[in-house]
Amino acid sequence: MRKINGKFGIHAASVTLDPTIPPASKCLYSVLTIFAGEKNSCFPSIETLVQVTGMSKDTVYKYLDILEECGVIERQHKRKSGQFRNTVYILCDENRKSPYTVITDTESTVYDKKSSPCPKISDSPCPTDQDTNNNIYKNNKKNNNNSAPAPQDAEPADSEEWKAPEVKPEPPKKQISLEDAKEIDSKFELGDIVHIPIESKSFGRIATQNAKNLILQKIREEERKVVYDQYFEKEKDIVTGIVQRYVGKNVSINLGKADAMLTENEQVKGEVFKPTERIKLYVVEVKNTTKGPKILVSRTHPELVKRLFESEVTEVKDGTVEIKSIAREAGSRTKIAVWSNDPDVDPVGACVGMNGARVNAIVNELRGEKIDIINWSDNPAILIENALSPAKVISVMADPDEKTASVIVPDYQLSLAIGKEGQNARLAARLTGYKIDIKNETQAIETGELPENYMELSEGVYEEEYDDDAEEFDVENTADAEYDEDDAEITFDEVEDTEE
Repeated sequence: MRKINGKFGIHAASVTLDPTIPPASKCLYSVLTIFAGEKNSCFPSIETLVQVTGMSKDTVYKYLDILEECGVIERQHKRKSGQFRNTVYILCDENRKSPYTVITDTESTVYDKKSSPCPKISDSPCPTDQDTNNNIYKNNKKNNNNSAPAPQDAEPADSEEWKAPEVKPEPPKKQISLEDAKEIDSKFELGDIVHIPIESKSFGRIATQNAKNLILQKIREEERKVVYDQYFEKEKDIVTGIVQRYVGKNVSINLGKADAMLTENEQVKGEVFKPTERIKLYVVEVKNTTKGPKILVSRTHPELVKRLFESEVTEVKDGTVEIKSIAREAGSRTKIAVWSNDPDVDPVGACVGMNGARVNAIVNELRGEKIDIINWSDNPAILIENALSPAKVISVMADPDEKTASVIVPDYQLSLAIGKEGQNARLAARLTGYKIDIKNETQAIETGELPENYMELSEGVYEEEYDDDAEEFDVENTADAEYDEDDAEITFDEVEDTEE
C-alpha cells in the first residue's frame, strides 16, 4: 500500500501477481485502486483514465473489458432522471482468486470474449491445475477458496444515495490456445482478442431487394403508428397549425409531424387564411389510414370556444369556474353559461377579465366573433331570462317536463329579444334546451296572460326603464332585426332549427 496525493491504492495480490493478465490491464487496475483508496469502488471518467495512464481511449476501453471479463472489476452505470451520469467501478479484494484457468501445456492460454466460462466475484472460483507462483498461491490458498464479499455502496459526487445492484453471473465465455490463435494470425499474442468471422448465407439481387423493401415498409408503418398515437392523444383538444395552401375550397394545415385538412364545412364563412399564418384549431377526429393519420380539424365547433377559455382563463382550467353550456353560430355570436364552484369567485367576471382582456383575446382569435357570457342557474326560468340577455324580460313560465317556456317581454324589447334574424332567441333556445315562445305585452294582454290594466299599472315603470336602458340597446341588433307586429307568436326551437 502506498500513498499518492493523499490517497491509497490497495492492490489485490491475486490480480497483481497473475501472469495471465496483461500488464496494461494491471496498470489500469492499479490506477483504479488509487482512486478507490480504502474503499472498493471509484468513479473516474474515461478522460481522467486516459490522462493518467497515457493510453488512448480505445486502449482504455479494451483493457477495462478484459478486467471486467476476468472478474477483477464490475462496471455499474449510474443514471439520474433517466440520463447517464457516470460509471462506477467495483473492485475485487485481496481474497480474489484468478478466474483464468492455467493449463499445464507448453502453450499458454489466450483469453477471448468467446472463451470458456469465467465466473464473477460472487461465483465460486475456477479451479487451477498448476500454480505459476507456487509460494504465493499456496500461502493464499485458503483465502482464494472463499468467495469475494459483496461490493460496498458507491457514492458518486453530486448524486443521491446510490446502492450497487446485486452481482449476477456472466454468461459463459470461450477460450482458445495460443497455438490455435496463431493458426488464424501469427501476430496474436497472449491477452489478445481473436475475432472469428462468421460466413453468412449469400443472397441474390432480387432477394436482397425484397428484404430491403420489407424493412423499409415496416419502418414506415412504425413511423405512421407513432404519429397516429401522438395526435390521437390530442383528439377533442385544440392545436396550433400553420396554413400551407388552399386545396380547392379546403385548407391544408401543417401541425408539425402531420398535415390536417380543414374542410369547407368546418370553416367559418368569410374567413380567409394566408400562407404561413398561425391559427388555432379543434381536433374533431383522428383516423389511422394506410397513408398515415388523417386528422379532421374544425373552426366552427362549439368546443373550440370552451378550449380557448380553458387556455386563457385560469379559473376555468383549474375547475373553479365551470362552463355549463355553449351555443354558437360560428363567425357571428356565441353564448356560454358559466357557474362558479366557489361563492367568492364571480364566474362572469373571471371569464371577462380586467377591462375585458381575457375575453378580448378569445374574440381576436375568433376573428371578431361576439361572445355573450351569462350566469348559469338550476332554475329554468332564471336561466332562460339570462339567456335572452341583453333583452329585458317581464315573466317566464317554463315547463320542465315538456321543455317549453313562454316568455313575455316589453313591446320595445321584442326586437332585441328576438335578435338579428332571430339569432338571440335561437341561441337562447340551444343554450337552455327549451322551446321558447316570445310574446310582447300587447299579445300577452290579448291572450289573457296579463291583466287588461297592466299597461296602466306599469306605465311609470316603463318610462323609467326606457330612459335608463336606451343607451344599452345593441344598435346592430335593433336596426337589423326584421319584425312584423302582425305576427302573433314567435317560436324558436333548437330541434327545428334549419340553419344547422
